Amino acid sequence: MKQILFVMLLGLVVVSCEKNTENTMVLTGNIKGLKKGTLYLQQAKDSTLVVLDSLEINGDGNFSFTEEVVTPDIFYLYLDKKDNNDINDRITFFGEPGQINIKTAWNTFDTKAEITGSKSQEKMEEFYDMTSKFNIRELSLVQQASIPEFQADSLALDSLQNLVDQNTIRKFRYALNFGLNNGDSYATPYLMVTEVSQANPKYLDSIYKVLTPEVADSKYGKALKELLDRKKN
Repeated sequence: MKQILFVMLLGLVVVSCEKNTENTMVLTGNIKGLKKGTLYLQQAKDSTLVVLDSLEINGDGNFSFTEEVVTPDIFYLYLDKKDNNDINDRITFFGEPGQINIKTAWNTFDTKAEITGSKSQEKMEEFYDMTSKFNIRELSLVQQASIPEFQADSLALDSLQNLVDQNTIRKFRYALNFGLNNGDSYATPYLMVTEVSQANPKYLDSIYKVLTPEVADSKYGKALKELLDRKKN
């Protein structure tokens, strides 16, 4: 009888552990060249940046964090290098249950970070890689418009403005098509809320309708629904 009870208890423990690991994010990585500093895992809660965990690094750039993730969300990895400068020391990434790895270097911490293991992160990077091309195009056109020879030519300025407008339209079309084609990604509602919230509600509504039930019920799926409700009212 005691053996049966022990086996049943062991089974309950195993099941409990499996349930916990289903929602666990294991974040590991390495910061090349870092000898000393403090690494913080952060998350925005109620418009406030909250420290979830921290790690003192001394002589070894390897790190590891374990965090329960109820729904895929944006997390931040902040590095305090003890240099009294908090600029360019925070990595933004899309966290989700599973193994996620971040490799970077102390002097290019946020600019050249390699993030693997998160499908939501992959989709977010795909989106930003493309939209950055539109942003570079717009910057180039604006810089041309500042050249004296263009400033003195109203027709040339009008032509440049038309190109800027066309570029903006293409950027919006890309973003909206991205949403329509990626309804199964948790990154989609986040990007729609943060990047194209000013878009026509009917387009955003079309995107919301193609979200899978799991994504629609996520943090940013609900945020997109709230945005649509505000626009309708």
